[in-house]
Amino acid sequence: MPLLNDNKSEEEKSFSLRWYEVRNRVKQQFGQRPDINAMLFLIGINEVGMVKEKWEKEEKQDLMHVAVCTLLSSEGYFTFKEIDQDGWPHYERNSNLPAFNLKEQEELLKRKIVEYFEAL
Repeated sequence: MPLLNDNKSEEEKSFSLRWYEVRNRVKQQFGQRPDINAMLFLIGINEVGMVKEKWEKEEKQDLMHVAVCTLLSSEGYFTFKEIDQDGWPHYERNSNLPAFNLKEQEELLKRKIVEYFEAL
């Protein structure tokens, strides 16, 4: 399927290009094009501000959770609460997320990831 499929709206084409550019930017820095999970992991590391040689599985999950909270805070779903003694940010959920299907969840996260990286 071509990146700029003729069946897509101009907005969808523009977003597809922006998503590709953000992933390519990360690829240039880290050597491989990341998927959504890798992007969330990188955002989590950036938000926590810690770099480690090896992260435990639970820490990786926590980093991705921090990333999701950070990204969705701009939509009003989460509010930053505090940074704990270990340097980890904590968020409070403001409201329940709408019942998105998997494709809608992925699309929302992609859009928020693009916005995050474009703001850097």
